[in-house]
Amino acid sequence: MNAASSPLALPAHAIHYTRGAALPRILQQRIAVLDGAMGTMIQRYKLTEADFRGERFKDHPKDLKGNNDLLPLTRPGVIEEIHEQYLAAGADIIETNTFGSTSVAQEDYGLQDYAYEMNLAAARLARQACDQYSTPDKPRFAAGALGPTPRTASISPDVHDPGARNVDFDTLRAAYYEQAKALLGGGVDLFLVETIFDTLNAKAAIFALDELMQDTGERLPVIVSGTVTDASGRILSGQTVTAFWHSVRHARPLAIGLNCALGATLMRPYVEELSKAAGATAVSCYPNAGLPNPMSDTGFDETPDVTARLIEEFAKSGFLNIAGGCCGTTPAHIAAIASKVSGYKPRASGEQFLSELLAS
Repeated sequence: MNAASSPLALPAHAIHYTRGAALPRILQQRIAVLDGAMGTMIQRYKLTEADFRGERFKDHPKDLKGNNDLLPLTRPGVIEEIHEQYLAAGADIIETNTFGSTSVAQEDYGLQDYAYEMNLAAARLARQACDQYSTPDKPRFAAGALGPTPRTASISPDVHDPGARNVDFDTLRAAYYEQAKALLGGGVDLFLVETIFDTLNAKAAIFALDELMQDTGERLPVIVSGTVTDASGRILSGQTVTAFWHSVRHARPLAIGLNCALGATLMRPYVEELSKAAGATAVSCYPNAGLPNPMSDTGFDETPDVTARLIEEFAKSGFLNIAGGCCGTTPAHIAAIASKVSGYKPRASGEQFLSELLAS
């Protein structure tokens, strides 16, 4: 058997990336660290409706408090500070503040016409922060975050009509294309399709990214991260972790991963399953800080040392190439995670995985 014939050989590492080209090699050398929760950090600023509106949107007819994606336009200093805190904590990769910055998601606020501008501004903030903290020995990478949208192409919003849908594939594809184009224009190094609960939504994002990269001639690494919603081990649209991987592997992502919904303790069996299934593709994991806890400072159970200790066990078991945090995690969590995983080799992937496979 050779690498070309191996069903496990998805050589994302062999793609000629025009941006983020250093990242594949880093993932073979050490476990890279992703940042933590943006929303958790924004909550600490206790922003008011007026803060979200700024002068520009002071007369907007809908409430805007809670629309975190608007802040790169109205309170860019807040987003800049949060990026810098995560980079100072040791993050190699920071996500743009664009989880809900598609026109589909912004329609809920009546701001769909500003989606492109939101993404462009957010990407520029992340780019600027990465440039400030990058060194020859430790480059930093800005990941353009594409979230799931509040609408799903696979699941009916009406329990009385299973065939009903509130969005279609082409609408999602167009929205993701617009978002990705702005993120690319703002200078991101890679794309992160994350918190996937509906694989058809994710496929629309993947299709849009491929279309954009063909149109522009740019080629960026793509990370795809799904969300297991409960102890069933399935994403909301019904797939197991392994089935989810096989449904997106055609995209040749640099990494496949899991994030959100669960803390590390509950996520462990699914990360292990993904690590076994993903073959030559790197694996990422960024869980919540345990379970929701309204009495906690972050709204979640786990302190930084607890989350870091749990993720350390993933690293020790050889599951990871990228580790970070989702809801409830803070720069303190990321600093603790970075410290814990630094002593472990990354999961064998890419060229290393294939060479070991062929030698066995």
